[in-house]
Amino acid sequence: MTHGTDAHTTAQDPAADAARRRDRFGALPERIRPQDTVETKPATVPDPARDTYNPDEWLIRYCG
Repeated sequence: MTHGTDAHTTAQDPAADAARRRDRFGALPERIRPQDTVETKPATVPDPARDTYNPDEWLIRYCG
């Protein structure tokens, strides 16, 4: 069984390969500070109706 493409069909210049690798991987990417990677915001919008005090809540919660 033969395949239509062969990985070793052309021999390239090792110096050209090295220059291409140096251009692509020769420098590290710019550093990102940890403070720039975190965004803080409330998980939910506070609901004023939910936070009101209900004096009979304990009856519903424990006796109902």
